Amino acid sequence: MSVLGIGIDVCDIDRFAASLERTPALAAKLFVGDEVGRPAASLAARFAAKEALAKALGAPAGLDWHDAEVVCEASGRPRFELRGTVAAATAAAGVATVHLSLSHDAGIASAMVVLEG
Repeated sequence: MSVLGIGIDVCDIDRFAASLERTPALAAKLFVGDEVGRPAASLAARFAAKEALAKALGAPAGLDWHDAEVVCEASGRPRFELRGTVAAATAAAGVATVHLSLSHDAGIASAMVVLEG
């Protein structure tokens, strides 16, 4: 396999929490499934993950945030469940594997995505 794309993003947790509070509909636009109702640090990391995925794909137009859900395995390891627009974009790019890493510390959430094909 070869690396097809790499994306990284960071998100200020307090700023993101303020955005969610100021615009309640934002959470419904960005998050779905088990993502909903998580603490602000976790949501900021998931937002960063979606941004990092879009960057790794080359930021194609028309991606729906609900089509890239961050879920956790029983071990706690995060991964994406891809569907719809995002699944189509990864398939078109020849992506076979999506690697995801999340972190949050000192008021910053970060995510890194590596695409392999």
